[in-house]
Amino acid sequence: MQPITLAVIAIVVVIALFLAFSIVKVVREYERLVVFFLGRIQGAKGPGLVLLIPIVQQAVKVDLRERFLEVPQQTCITKDNAPISIDFLVYSKVFDPAVTVTAVTDFTGASQALAATTLRAVIGDIPLDDVLAKREEINTVLRTKLDEVTHRWGVKITNVEIREIIPPRDIQEAMNRQMSAERNRRAVITESEGTRQATINVAEGDKQSAILRAEGERQAQVLRAEGFSNALRTIFGAAAGIDEKTMALQYLEALKALAAGPSTKWIVPMELAELTRPVAAAMRSARGGQEGGDAPGSQADVRG
Repeated sequence: MQPITLAVIAIVVVIALFLAFSIVKVVREYERLVVFFLGRIQGAKGPGLVLLIPIVQQAVKVDLRERFLEVPQQTCITKDNAPISIDFLVYSKVFDPAVTVTAVTDFTGASQALAATTLRAVIGDIPLDDVLAKREEINTVLRTKLDEVTHRWGVKITNVEIREIIPPRDIQEAMNRQMSAERNRRAVITESEGTRQATINVAEGDKQSAILRAEGERQAQVLRAEGFSNALRTIFGAAAGIDEKTMALQYLEALKALAAGPSTKWIVPMELAELTRPVAAAMRSARGGQEGGDAPGSQADVRG
């Protein structure tokens, strides 16, 4: 084969490959092809296999996946004239590929500039305390304002997240002092609450102890009263069977004990005579009974 023939074959193969790559396009699920026909837009095509007419049709590939844009620290002035540095992230997603290709040349650069200017405008209407305390509200306002502009570009702002807020040094020192004072206040409150609770617990314990002591004393008094009552009942029961004779015998026993002692003088109460009368009467009755019993027997004997 001649060299000229080989060169022609090589040129044909190259042209065929070029036409193949120009005609056949494989579009992934997360991509779209924006097709132009002689410079006029025909719309977005895909996913799957897309066939193009070489030279006449051109295609621009657009990624539909959500992307994020990191906005570097921006120095903003708050409503109360306090300088503050903020950096944040912007999440966006293309919803209209044809508009995105034709509406803006550099979406990333345009979005970054738009985010910076919008941030300054939003922070300028908010006092410093609200900037530090209302981060979620600022995120919502930024997302809304950015989406109003990017919607014209076929892009949806899905989320905005402030990553870091750096206030001035003097404000940081004041915030640190305030936080320290707040922690000290909470510590004092906690300590006083603990002391109060401990005092309440001690007082409650003393109260319960006093109640228990009083209850124990009351029970002891009740038991002593019951014992004394039982003793009185026993004494009264024993005293109910005592008559004058028993008392007289008790007095005689007492006199007997006195006689056995070393004393030579006795003092006898006047009531002793009254108490001995029943004894004397009983002795006379007993003596009389014995004499009466002997007399009939003697008469019988005599008769016999």
